[in-house]
Amino acid sequence: MPKKPWDPKHSHKRAAERRLPKDKSRFAPKPKPVRPPIGEGVAILYGWHTVAAALANPRRIVRKIFATENGARRLADEGLALPVAPEIMRPDAIAARLSPDAVHQGLLIEADPLPALDLEDIAAEGTVLVLDQITDPHNVGAILRSAAAFGVKAIVTTARHSPEATGVLAKSASGALDLVPTVTVQNLARALTELKERGYLTVGLDSEGETDLAAANLREPLALVLGAEGRGLRQLTRQTCDIHARLELPGALKSLNVSNAAAVALYAATQRIRTR
Repeated sequence: MPKKPWDPKHSHKRAAERRLPKDKSRFAPKPKPVRPPIGEGVAILYGWHTVAAALANPRRIVRKIFATENGARRLADEGLALPVAPEIMRPDAIAARLSPDAVHQGLLIEADPLPALDLEDIAAEGTVLVLDQITDPHNVGAILRSAAAFGVKAIVTTARHSPEATGVLAKSASGALDLVPTVTVQNLARALTELKERGYLTVGLDSEGETDLAAANLREPLALVLGAEGRGLRQLTRQTCDIHARLELPGALKSLNVSNAAAVALYAATQRIRTR
């Protein structure tokens, strides 16, 4: 079959057709799921222990429950009272509502923050922990977990320079967020003074403290004050404390992560008070 003669009228059209991009839509990456918007002032709680503790807390108002089929079955098996019916979702749909590294275990709830407490709401007995601008949510969550294990009556923290009681903090606390009351104050030194007026012994943990905590003259009610990692206690906070105590560590390293220091301090203080 003879070739068609070259036609200058149509040559530009054929060239344009050759330059048209091929359809590559089937090779394009799938769009990432968009995280649904979260209302202001909503506490996001996920993971089995965190969600179970929140559902068991009569002070916690739960608005929504998202669960996988297995998560919903586990809630039913444990006999937990559910204030609202759970929305059944695939695991990846729940994960899309959280940060990439969050482990939700098939459960997520949206709830109101816990009602604020004042210092007067805490009985002048036992031990409280006072946090001086500790901002890492993992550390605060781990401190809450240790506080629940040692029967701490409350956590006192500042309104500024403190992480929100939601998400990572709640997961790190493993349910302790709904077990240990939290008091938020505007001025920490003033709060410590108020605790002292109510009979509390205030002990600031300091790596250069003059007293070994395990040998200190401790009594209840007791307020253990923890400073931010690296910076430690602020000057005014330190001046307000009755005692500055250190943790006597036998190893080459003489400092601990603040959440580990909290657990060791609680153990040392508990043992010291018991033996006196």
